[in-house]
Amino acid sequence: MKDKHYLSPLLEPRSVGIIGASERAGSLGDVLIRNMLDAGYKGKLFAINPKHESVHGVACYKSVEDVPQRLDLVVVALRADKVPAIIDSCGHAGVKAVIVLSGGFAESGPRGALYQRQMVDAAQRHRIRLLGPNCLGVMRPQLGVNATFAHASALKGSIGLISQSGALCAAILDWAKPNNVGFSTVVSLGTSSDVDFGEVLEYMISDPRTESIFLYVEGIRDARRFMSALRGAARVKPVLLIKAGRHPEASRAILSHSASPMGDDAVFDAALRRAGVIRLYNLGQLFAAAKALFSHFRPRGNRLAIITNGGGPGIMAADRAADIGIPLAEFSEGTIEKLNAALPVSWSKGNPVDLLGDADSERYGKALKAVLEGPNVDGVLVMLTPQAMTNPSGVADVVIELEKTADKPVLTCWMGEDLVAESRQKFSAAGIPNFRTPEPAVELFSHISAYYQNQKLLVQTPSSLSHLSPPSVESARLVIEMAMSERRKKLNEMESKALLAAFRIPIAQTVVARSASEAMVLAAEIGLPVVLKIDSPSIVHKSDVGGVRLNLRSLAAVRSTYQEILDEVKRVQPDAIINGIAIEPMIQKRNGRELVVGVTRDPVFGPVITFGEGGNLIEANRDIAVALPPLNSYLVKDMISSTRIATRLGEFRHMPAIDMSALELVLLRVSEMACELPWITSLEINPLIVDENGAVAVDATIHVDNVSPTADRYDHMAIHPYPSHLTQSWILPDGTAVTIRPIKPEDAELEIEFVRELSAETKYYRFMNTMRELPPAMVARLTQIDYDREMAFVATLIVDGREKEIGVCRYAVNPDGESCEFAVVVADEWQHRGLARKLMGVLIETARSRGIAYMNGVFLSNNERMLKFVQKLGFVLSNDPEDNTVKLGVLALQD
Repeated sequence: MKDKHYLSPLLEPRSVGIIGASERAGSLGDVLIRNMLDAGYKGKLFAINPKHESVHGVACYKSVEDVPQRLDLVVVALRADKVPAIIDSCGHAGVKAVIVLSGGFAESGPRGALYQRQMVDAAQRHRIRLLGPNCLGVMRPQLGVNATFAHASALKGSIGLISQSGALCAAILDWAKPNNVGFSTVVSLGTSSDVDFGEVLEYMISDPRTESIFLYVEGIRDARRFMSALRGAARVKPVLLIKAGRHPEASRAILSHSASPMGDDAVFDAALRRAGVIRLYNLGQLFAAAKALFSHFRPRGNRLAIITNGGGPGIMAADRAADIGIPLAEFSEGTIEKLNAALPVSWSKGNPVDLLGDADSERYGKALKAVLEGPNVDGVLVMLTPQAMTNPSGVADVVIELEKTADKPVLTCWMGEDLVAESRQKFSAAGIPNFRTPEPAVELFSHISAYYQNQKLLVQTPSSLSHLSPPSVESARLVIEMAMSERRKKLNEMESKALLAAFRIPIAQTVVARSASEAMVLAAEIGLPVVLKIDSPSIVHKSDVGGVRLNLRSLAAVRSTYQEILDEVKRVQPDAIINGIAIEPMIQKRNGRELVVGVTRDPVFGPVITFGEGGNLIEANRDIAVALPPLNSYLVKDMISSTRIATRLGEFRHMPAIDMSALELVLLRVSEMACELPWITSLEINPLIVDENGAVAVDATIHVDNVSPTADRYDHMAIHPYPSHLTQSWILPDGTAVTIRPIKPEDAELEIEFVRELSAETKYYRFMNTMRELPPAMVARLTQIDYDREMAFVATLIVDGREKEIGVCRYAVNPDGESCEFAVVVADEWQHRGLARKLMGVLIETARSRGIAYMNGVFLSNNERMLKFVQKLGFVLSNDPEDNTVKLGVLALQD
């Protein structure tokens, strides 16, 4: 049996103390204790206030140390300067968790920041977990916990709400009750001095009461933990998120409210798409999406069909769809034929389907049935305006009946009020999303369809690039170290291209001349025509200062141009440091498209890959897609297709399609650079010229900076890449060569075959049952892992020309972040050869290097061989107090 989650004292408290409890009407202490009593708290409740002996019938004590038992949770609502001492008292009393509702801490200035440091220091000394400060508190309706000062309580339900804004929590709760929306958990984080998004998300992943999760985010502190938890949650439950501060001018307000750092909003958007999350932009969208998720609303794509009895409303819906990039479905010939047969001759003959003002229930029904059966339709918005010939309620009945058997989502928009009120009630009762105006209906379809698309991005785990030539990371590192030893943070063009070459990115070779004569010699060696560019660490955009000349076809032109460039640059930027003139071949690709590929460093999420149209048009067009590394082929294709330039990469204006595989390879290699070279703060390849024959990086600029060494070489990443550096070879005693490497998604078939061939006994000892075949969901869970939260190693060898798995071991980090659970299994025919010991050695060393303190195992009591094996590894065994068929093992990893 696993221990309870370490946040259980905060979110499932068996005993709660209210410091400052009071009977003074309207006081914070009065609201807090009344909220707990009104919620029907079943645990032990204590009031703490030296002025009272009891508060509202609850026993009251002078201090937290006077309470006759240890408290799981204490709620504090005192002035900021008093809180550090209170936390210290809670520590002496053995309190496990504290909610600090008060404001006046880091968000208020230097003095508040001092109080916050003192408070956090005291909590860490006593191993107390803190929620807040400046927060609303916690609600667990099913447990009778309302440790908040909100005036609205929450209904019991299945939504988990996490918010950095207490006011927003209160607004959502106020909306939820009359709309019969309930919550499993409500957590207001405040300034997140200790407990943050990632930890509460991890709790909600395993909480059976929580079926979907809502987040209100202002800023993220720990991007790695946030992304890891968000991806983990979105794999099993719908996650919806509103992000405040989408524009730079909002950042000051956020800093003063939650003291949270902000990054670029486009990067945040890319992170959410990668995490499989629905991003919403206002509370109206949140409420609509909440209702849709509780119905059976499951779009398969984003092609929308619109059916209406009024041309104007249909156009309004179509306009909104165009605004937000939702394509209107193009009906097949079969669909058009059905509509022609069912509708008047004067119907609109396209999408939106205008049924005309005299449309009755039968016409609506035939049109909806035809559209739902169409092959090019992913969802239908049915609209109605109450015209003289219309029976709104009768049409609603027809829509509801057809929706019951539809395999595509149906939304409704009955415009008006009194005449359509009954219809809206019917739709709500049937679980069909319904709206008063077309725009929010289209937005909802956009958000929920994006959710299912983002789920595809979510399962894209970091892929191994082992099938490609390995990069020379060491030579790249030496180039960077040389520049930094000279106190330069900008690499010159030759150094930048050396880094690209180290990662096997095709480059236009560059040399630097320091005189006109040397320029002619080098140009002759390279071969005419050539390009000349100023080589200066002071200049960012060479063409802006007259520092570039193209297509020089004679040595005489090279000689005269050399001096022209120097003179022009000195005139425009006289203080510029000039190393010389760079010379490179003139890349002439008649069918070439100029693109830009880059890396930037977001203050929250770290490295970000950028892609778009390049050359001189980059600033004007800003047609740039962003994505978080590490990328794989699917993510690269998704990134390319999201830009406008994508339409010009295929056959375009008599030009053949580009070599897409060459472009994809460059993006994969740049992603690899972002992963393996944490010194890079920015990188820009512009232009990257790609045609039907391949790609070449014509110009490149790279900036670097020092990084502090850490235990995890990928600490700079928000998403942990495939850890190829952990791959090793090992020789069995009989000379057989075995590869031990981290598992990857492509190993699904290997894993299925491995488990299929295990004996019934081995399966029973590993899975505690004798399943014949791994279910698909378990295969995905075992192979598509988050390398930050877990690790799995497979032992493979080559048999008849193909790879075969002969052993596997894995650990998963527990929510406390300090311990992990492990498992190991070896194919029957390969047992007793030392493979299990070798795999466990690799696993233990990896866990130790990650800073994990303990490795835990659960073993069947009758598996004597396994028990002896783990004891030899150093595990200390004990009986499971709740199950005598199981033994528990613990291995201390750190000295």
